Amino acid sequence: MNPVLKMYTVREICDGFEYNELEGKGLYGLKGKLTIQPEYQRNYIYADGKRDVAVIESVLKKYPLGLIYFNKVGEDRYEVLDGQQRITSLGRYIKNKFDVKYSGKFKSFTGLDKEVQDRILDTELLVYVCEGTEEEIKEWFKTINIVGIPLNKQEELNAIYSGPFVSACKAEFSNTEHTDKQKWGSFVKGPANRQQFLATALEWVANSKTVSPDTASSKDPVEAYLSKHRRDDNIKEIKTYFETVINWVDNLFDEIHPEMCGLPWGDLYERYGKKSYDHTEVSAKVKQLLLDDYVQDRRGIFEYVLGGCKESRLLNIRLFDKSTQRRVYLRQTEEAKEKGESNCPLCALGSSSNAKRIYKFEEMDADHMTAWSKGGKTTEDNCQMLCKTHNQAKGNR
Repeated sequence: MNPVLKMYTVREICDGFEYNELEGKGLYGLKGKLTIQPEYQRNYIYADGKRDVAVIESVLKKYPLGLIYFNKVGEDRYEVLDGQQRITSLGRYIKNKFDVKYSGKFKSFTGLDKEVQDRILDTELLVYVCEGTEEEIKEWFKTINIVGIPLNKQEELNAIYSGPFVSACKAEFSNTEHTDKQKWGSFVKGPANRQQFLATALEWVANSKTVSPDTASSKDPVEAYLSKHRRDDNIKEIKTYFETVINWVDNLFDEIHPEMCGLPWGDLYERYGKKSYDHTEVSAKVKQLLLDDYVQDRRGIFEYVLGGCKESRLLNIRLFDKSTQRRVYLRQTEEAKEKGESNCPLCALGSSSNAKRIYKFEEMDADHMTAWSKGGKTTEDNCQMLCKTHNQAKGNR
């Protein structure tokens, strides 16, 4: 890396700036010589009425905006290495995309006096212009982005594996105006502009593929997939797989519940996607379980139902409290001593040396006499204390 310190005005940097509302990208500056958002950069995330406004307020108050870094990519051609959020905020304000409170009133750029407009446009920005190899640039990009809002994992991967594939994926999955954004958001957590839809789509499709041993040894499935397809400009596979999983979930359940968002639907599709279900029965069972006060892990309901309602561990059924356990333990122990048998009802039925053993409280576990999955409630009259061995063996029977 060979950084050279230069000075540019806001007027110069934003000359030729255009903002793409559809993709959330500031495109060019310096009369087209500066690419403001290279493909390895994250999307613009300052458009929240706070951070973008703070940039303009800092300029108006003559506060320094900090160092900006350009990467020289050709003769008199550059791309922003660090500072695209600040530059895009400046460009968007100059293009009247938002207002800033000034002299007690909210004003767009053209609503300011000419003297104030010039003060903004003539503000000088310190820029380090760097030259280096692709790997040096990306490593430097990751280093300088440690401060401020850190890159998340997918944003780092976008930088490392930048190319036509990542660019096409970002255009599809990171587009905040995508017509399916609301539908995706019912099942996938996180905003599009922080790459969460893309990260999920990559995880789902990558985990569905068999990765060659030599690749798998050095990269996780997502990295292996990105490495393999980096130079591709066709994203049909990832797009189709993502849509297939989303449509499978959407069609399987009659209602969308908040607990669905963020579940590992790709993994669930691989395990249950080829099975046939009566969506009416599935939805009815889900609704019943969501209303069950004994179910503590509501997010586990969907996998539980898809798996045939066999793994009650997924639901984390409410257990008997300690006071209930102690009352049942004392009652069982007293009755067992009178009969001369074990206070574990199952041990008492046997002929081993444990048939008359009196267990300590801490040696026993509370058990539903009638399993919750078979209609048993977590109430004292359905509670029995069993020795740990028998309780573990009893399971759901």
